[in-house]
Amino acid sequence: MFRLAVTTLRYRTAAFLAIFVAVLLGGALLSAAGGLLETGLRLNAPPQRLAAAPIVVTGDPAYHPPNGNGAAAFPERHRVDAALATKLAGTPGVTHAIPDRTFPAVVTALAASPNGNPPAGAPSGSGGDHTKPYGMALAGHGWASAVLTPYELRAGQAPRSGQIVLDQRLAGSAKPGDQVTVAVSGEPRKYTLAGLAVAKHQLDNPAIFFADADVAGVNGPLGTGSPSGPDGIRGASGAAGVDAIGVFPADGTSAKDLAKHLDLPAGVKAYTGDDRGAAEFTGIATGLPLIIMSGVFGGMVAVVMALVVSATIGLSVRQRRRELALLRASGATPSQVGKMVVAETMVVGVLGLVLGLLCGRFAGNWIFGMLTDGGIVPAQLRFDQGILPFAGAALLTFAVLRVTVGFAAGRAARIRPIQALAEAAVPPVVLSRVRVIIGLVFAGATVAIASSTPFMGPTNAAAIGGPAGLTGSIAVAILAPLVIQRVLIPRVTGWIEKRGTAGTLAVINLRVRAVQFGAILIPITIATAIAVGNIYSQTTQQKAAVEAFTGNLSGDVVITSTTGGVPASLTEAVGSMPGVTAVSELVQSKGWIEEPYDKSHTSDAWPLLGLSGPIYKGKVTKGSLDDLTGETIALPPGTAKKLKVDVGSDLGVRLGDNALVKVKVVALVEGPTGYESLLLPAKLLAAHTTTGLPSQLVLKTSNKKAALKADLSKWPGTTMGSRDVLGDGLDTGLGVDAWISYLLAAIAVAYTAIASVNTIAVAVLDRRREFGLQRLTGSTRREVSRMLRLEALLIAAIGLVTGLITAAFTVLPIALATRGLPIPSGPIWILLIWVAVVLLLVLPTTAITGRIAMRAKPMDALSTPVG
Repeated sequence: MFRLAVTTLRYRTAAFLAIFVAVLLGGALLSAAGGLLETGLRLNAPPQRLAAAPIVVTGDPAYHPPNGNGAAAFPERHRVDAALATKLAGTPGVTHAIPDRTFPAVVTALAASPNGNPPAGAPSGSGGDHTKPYGMALAGHGWASAVLTPYELRAGQAPRSGQIVLDQRLAGSAKPGDQVTVAVSGEPRKYTLAGLAVAKHQLDNPAIFFADADVAGVNGPLGTGSPSGPDGIRGASGAAGVDAIGVFPADGTSAKDLAKHLDLPAGVKAYTGDDRGAAEFTGIATGLPLIIMSGVFGGMVAVVMALVVSATIGLSVRQRRRELALLRASGATPSQVGKMVVAETMVVGVLGLVLGLLCGRFAGNWIFGMLTDGGIVPAQLRFDQGILPFAGAALLTFAVLRVTVGFAAGRAARIRPIQALAEAAVPPVVLSRVRVIIGLVFAGATVAIASSTPFMGPTNAAAIGGPAGLTGSIAVAILAPLVIQRVLIPRVTGWIEKRGTAGTLAVINLRVRAVQFGAILIPITIATAIAVGNIYSQTTQQKAAVEAFTGNLSGDVVITSTTGGVPASLTEAVGSMPGVTAVSELVQSKGWIEEPYDKSHTSDAWPLLGLSGPIYKGKVTKGSLDDLTGETIALPPGTAKKLKVDVGSDLGVRLGDNALVKVKVVALVEGPTGYESLLLPAKLLAAHTTTGLPSQLVLKTSNKKAALKADLSKWPGTTMGSRDVLGDGLDTGLGVDAWISYLLAAIAVAYTAIASVNTIAVAVLDRRREFGLQRLTGSTRREVSRMLRLEALLIAAIGLVTGLITAAFTVLPIALATRGLPIPSGPIWILLIWVAVVLLLVLPTTAITGRIAMRAKPMDALSTPVG
């Protein structure tokens, strides 16, 4: 039977090519998902700026809920007490410990060279262009920390007070002795270029080094005690903090052993090897986002692959009922027929799996590259894809393939010879009772999920409502033949039948061949439901989150800065500008209420909003926002009731840098349901952010045009715009969810292209005899082609409609839960492009394969051995 199975492959190329490609794509994507899982578990990020230090000590970058499970990355730098460096330096086995403090510093202008021309590498242009920053927002360091990379001087000398050393990439043609303007925490300051340094290995972010006295001194040019200076950065202990401490073991001392024996305070960790990247780069605290993404991604790939492969195999088996019946009639047992179907499919599937695994490395790198480009994971995180992801992908793909072919083989083996010959002539559109029940169960689950989603909060709406698209797609896939027959009512078919004989034949063929056309309907429906449902769900949630945030803030002019934040001098100056009636600093971060403990936010943090002026529009039910100064907080009334606190109560809030701050409740303020924030004074919250500065200024004006004409050239990198920019860069917490949705949409598109083309080709080429008979009875090639075109148009329309209805069970409930109205948000062109994609896949494929099927003479087509 195996030899017969291999021989069959020669005559069923189109059908088996469909299985081959579907398994190839599934194997590649599953191994890519396995790579994402392994990357999330390992979290290897080779250090760059701290690469020379064998041990790096820093605050634990992950928040661990005291009474909850899981962990979440701190949104800000978790700094440690600078005094810890002195303690570690005295530890036996340690030669020296060097602290590193990072603060916002951006080169904004380089001095002109003697000929009057700006040096190469300086920002070009004149007038306002000189304020364009060049460099990274967090690039300032003390010179002593240069050995942690290490950097070496290529020209000049170490910096003294009032001097800096630049990474050579930032200097252009500037040389030691030139004047350089650097925005330090948003404030432009002039420095003398003392020297140029080069890192001994590749760095993504070039550094700006200041004299150690200027960074930590009392009267240095950076300004001690100023909220905009680096000394204003506070650690968790309340003292001036440092980002990390590089520890150098003595000769003969193992770095790993020494790291285990360091006496470190609670919440401080020592890293060695590639784990040191967690101390240097933000966002590598926990692999949970990647783990979740890989699980959802891999699961969806497996489900979609199973549906597509099973539909293709089922179509192939149904088309061969005549030859299978002849095998049975000639003495083959049901077991032998089943084994032949399994063998021929598994041969093709295993070949596709092997090639898919070979492509898995490229697929994994490509997907991981998109995630890093999108800011979901740090670019410095290393993509790990060892043998286990490939082994897991191979086992899962093989299992999916074997199970799906097993069902098809069982059906082929059980059929009686005479019944098979009859069904080969006119395939019955009859589904078993078990299949109908299973389909109805999935349909009922879809309705139940959609009905419960509107009662969920915005945070849980996507998690609850998202699966409705998948369950609905499965229901349509199981009941596809019945769906086609039920859709073909007179009102639907009337337009097609008006197109003459070709239209009438197209409608008849859809009714009679509903099982075959169901195989084409399945990928179109699944892809439409997943692609449209996921994309519009994300755009709807994103729009709702931005509207909730911006809708609660008054003000018509917004000032932003690209130099690390808005300095205090700018805030003071803006208040006296013409047309400005009120100013508020705006600070965004995340945190947790720990005293009393808020069980509603464990690993997921509360949004924190820092304000310093009267711009919040939420209804104050008790207390006053005028008292929001010092160490105070304003809560949503529902949260206050749940925690049994009121105005005047004390709370312990864990801020984004791991500082536990005691605050007093001064107001209860309502916010949009599901999008409430905790309100804090801007100065308090900013002191516990990475930059130490507000991110924006919001202005109320009596004359917007006059305010927009204000001169901000004194503060490099600042821009002024309308309130539309309030939502720019807003962390809605949907980053990982959005990328999951977009990846699933990409999978849907890929499988639709493959499955639709292959199933259409298989179905059309199998009808050679039918086309030959039509032509012998008087039909021309053009008339047959027109019939095929109408069939394809109708099945594409049915697939799009059923897919959109299925997607609606996801999108509309999520819109109702997030926006209060069942109206999704998102550009209409996405839907139009998708309709065009489906039509461009279905119509040309049908036309091309139809021409191939009618290439032979009618009499030759009638005698062809296979379809």
